[in-house]
Amino acid sequence: MTNKASDALLFFRAWLSAPLRVASVTPSGRALSSLMTTEISADTGTVIELGPGTGVFTEALLNRGIAEENLVLVEYGSEFASQLSDRFPAAKTVQMDAAQLRKLPIHASAPVGAVVSGLPLLSMPLRKVHAILEGAFSHLRPGGAFYQFTYGPRCPIARPLLNRLGLKATYIGCTLANVPPAAVYRINRRRPRRSFERTHQYPLSNVQKNPF
Repeated sequence: MTNKASDALLFFRAWLSAPLRVASVTPSGRALSSLMTTEISADTGTVIELGPGTGVFTEALLNRGIAEENLVLVEYGSEFASQLSDRFPAAKTVQMDAAQLRKLPIHASAPVGAVVSGLPLLSMPLRKVHAILEGAFSHLRPGGAFYQFTYGPRCPIARPLLNRLGLKATYIGCTLANVPPAAVYRINRRRPRRSFERTHQYPLSNVQKNPF
């Protein structure tokens, strides 16, 4: 059995045992992997990958120039974590719930510039999604980004939650070549608002002068 067929079988078995934890019945395809990593390069620094599964996005990150030792692979499933550790020995593979990400000590040689998520956020409770995002951004350097794909028609992170965490979502693109078709979003910290004086400027003629 080829590696690709073996990965597909492992993924399918994992989906059968925990359909809400595994995003799809098959691993993501090459088109989605390319779209998920399109903004990532060797200059990104350390990358945390959430829910790597069989390592499809991991391979794409390596192809983008990320050094294997600059990868932190956070995987909940023991069957996937074991395979990832064997396949990417220089990466740091951690078997844990991504909701506990804030507690993960990351001793990296370069700051964390990106988090790549293969997690099925739409099937998770809002509180858990909140914990995952909060944990991810506790590690991300200023200007770092969280990348998330979805099979749905809109961003899988609700706007009220984004607002609560001071984040914004930007649509990167979609691919019809994936099965099923998928879209990718980039989540960033919002820029600090300008000072009151700059955001509330009024024409001089409209400002009443103090007569005293």
